Amino acid sequence: MSGPLRLHIEPWGTPPARKIAKIVEVLHAGGVAGYPTDSIYALGCAIEAKDAIEKIHRARGMPKNHRLALICPDLSTASQYGHFNQTAFRLAQRIFPGPYTIIVPASREVPRALMDHKRRTVGIRVTSHPIAQAIVSALGRPLLTTSAINPETHEPCRDIDEVLAAFERFLDVVVEAMPTEEEPSTILEVDGDEIILVRQGQGSVEGILD
Repeated sequence: MSGPLRLHIEPWGTPPARKIAKIVEVLHAGGVAGYPTDSIYALGCAIEAKDAIEKIHRARGMPKNHRLALICPDLSTASQYGHFNQTAFRLAQRIFPGPYTIIVPASREVPRALMDHKRRTVGIRVTSHPIAQAIVSALGRPLLTTSAINPETHEPCRDIDEVLAAFERFLDVVVEAMPTEEEPSTILEVDGDEIILVRQGQGSVEGILD
């Protein structure tokens, strides 16, 4: 059995449209991709790809009710999938694009299987990484995503070798690029007018929680 399609993308300039198109083709077909973000590497698939979603849960050793986040190309698109009150919108304007995930109430556009059923919330990212940004822009809809954290060592994957060591049999395509940062995204939840730190990661919270 052959391994995933490996695509090398240089760290400078606009990612080649031909290679991005290949990644999107795999995602459209229900595949799982490994790609860099502005935090660490991530695993992702198209929002409607049920088999790929299950594969990601198996890869990470996560229960089926573990929520995946949505990477959106911009705040306007994000607003279609999450309800941003004034506090959430101002926060998003401040930290997007960047290494953050915001948890907000989910809209009807989010499939029921993808949200927290008790609270009906969804995690949303707008990444500043040119490769991840190019993928989600070309895909034409949000990219379901989760941090590539090795389920055995619990260490974040920062380059293609670490991603393949942990997830090769679950991947259909993987991007070879410059190593990423060392920590996953910072997760913030907006509950009414309160901003709650769920996970401290790559993004600074200085001045946000004060």
